[in-house]
Amino acid sequence: MAIIKLVLASFVSLLAFAAGRKAQNQQFQGRQCQLRRITTTQPSHRIQSEGGTTEVWDPMEDQFQCAGVAAMRDTIEPNSLSLPQYFPAPLMIYIVKGRGILGVNIPGCPETYHPEQQSPSGRRMGTGGREDRHQKLHRVVTGDVIAIPHGSAHWCYNDGNEDLVAVYVVDLNNNNNQLDQNLRGFMLAGGQSRQGRERGSRRSHSVEDTFQNVFSAMDEQLLAESFNVPTELARKVQQVNGRGTIVKCDPQMRILSPSDEEGEEYRHGMNMEEENGIEETMCTMHIKHNTDFRREADLHTTQAGRINLVAAEKLPILQLLEMSAERGHLMPNAMHSPHWSMTDQRVVYGLQGEVHIQVVDETGNTVMDEMVREGDLFVIPQFYACVARAGNNGFEYVAFKTSGEPMKSPMAGYTSVMRAMPFDVVANSYSDMSPEEALQVKMSRDPESMLFSPTRRSID
Repeated sequence: MAIIKLVLASFVSLLAFAAGRKAQNQQFQGRQCQLRRITTTQPSHRIQSEGGTTEVWDPMEDQFQCAGVAAMRDTIEPNSLSLPQYFPAPLMIYIVKGRGILGVNIPGCPETYHPEQQSPSGRRMGTGGREDRHQKLHRVVTGDVIAIPHGSAHWCYNDGNEDLVAVYVVDLNNNNNQLDQNLRGFMLAGGQSRQGRERGSRRSHSVEDTFQNVFSAMDEQLLAESFNVPTELARKVQQVNGRGTIVKCDPQMRILSPSDEEGEEYRHGMNMEEENGIEETMCTMHIKHNTDFRREADLHTTQAGRINLVAAEKLPILQLLEMSAERGHLMPNAMHSPHWSMTDQRVVYGLQGEVHIQVVDETGNTVMDEMVREGDLFVIPQFYACVARAGNNGFEYVAFKTSGEPMKSPMAGYTSVMRAMPFDVVANSYSDMSPEEALQVKMSRDPESMLFSPTRRSID
C-alpha cells in the first residue's frame, strides 16, 4: 500500500511540475509579445561555406521572440552536401527551388537500405567490399514540406543541376525543447569558421557561436576509443578545416537515389513480434508532402486562388511535432479574408509576387501595414487580426505554424463569424446600421470563403 501511495504521489508531483513548466513557458512567451510594430525582415547573418550559404534571421528580433521560433535559409550548390546537424527543437523545411536527397536519422530505427555500388558478383557493396546499410533516403523537390523531429540528425545532398534553396523554421518554444529560446545548431561535421562568418547590421551571439562540430572539443583518445579507430582518424572527425556547414563533394560520390531504393527495403532479422514502438511509429511515418498539386488543395477557386494545408491529417508526424504548414497562391488582386488564428503563431515567407498585408492587435493598432515580396519573412501572432490583398501579379507564400491542427476564424465570407450571427446582433453591434445593411455585411461574399475574388473596387 505504501508503494502505491508513493507512486501516486510521484505521479501527481510530475503532473504539477509539467503544468508549472508549461505555464512558465507560456508566461515567458506572453511577455515577449508586446509588439508595437511588425515588419518584413531579411536574414541578419550569413555563413559562407565551400558549397553554399546559410542565412539566419536574427532570433532575438521581437517578432521571433513572440512566436518562439527561429528561421534559416540554405542555398546548396550542385554536387554539394549540407553537413549532418541536429536541433533541440522540431523544425519544418520548405523546398523553394531545386531537388536533392535528404537523410533524416532517428535513433532506434533499422538500417534497411543499401547503396548503389555493386561487387563483381552483382551484390551491392560499400567501401571495402562491405554492405553499407543506412536509414531511408528521401527525394525532395520544389514544393515539398518536410518535418524533422527534435534531436534528429539530418543532411541534404544536391544531386541536381541548379542550386537547392530551402527555408527552415525551428519551433524553439516547443515543449520538446527544454533548453531556451536561443537557436542552437549542433554539427556532426564541419562547422562555421571564425573567418567564414559575415555579420549583418545586428548581432546575435547565439547565432555567431553556434553551428560548431560537437566532436571537435572531445578528447581525441576517448573519441578514438568510442569509434574503435586510430587516433589519426579520430582527428579527422574533429576537424573544422574552414569548409563551413555546406561542402563540395567528390565528383565520384554516389548515393543510392530514393527511386532506386524501391524494392531494396527489407526488414532484416525482425518480425512483427520483435518490432518495438519506435519502429512502428517514427520509423514508418512519412516526413514530407508536396504542396504543388492543385487536386490536393484544401481550398480552390478559379478567380481567387488556392490554399494547400499540410497538417497532421495529411502528415501524421506533425501531430507529434505540433507544427504544420500552409502553401498559398493568390490570384492577381485577390484577397485573403480578414481572419485570426485560433491555434498558432505563423511565420510567413514570400515565394513570388507581392501582397499588401495589414495586421491589427487587441488595442486596435495597426502593427503591420506593408507590401510583402519574394524573400520577405514576418510573423503573424496568434489571435492578431490580419487581411491581405495580392498585387497585379498575384502572390505565393508558405506559412509555418506552431500547431499540428491549425484553425482560422474568418471575419468575412460564407464561413465567417459575421455569417454565424443573427441579423439583429450584427445591426445592433454597429451604430446606425439597418437590418438591410447587416444583411449585406453577412451575405455579400456568399458563397466565397477565406479567399475572395477581386471586385471592381480592388481592380480600380
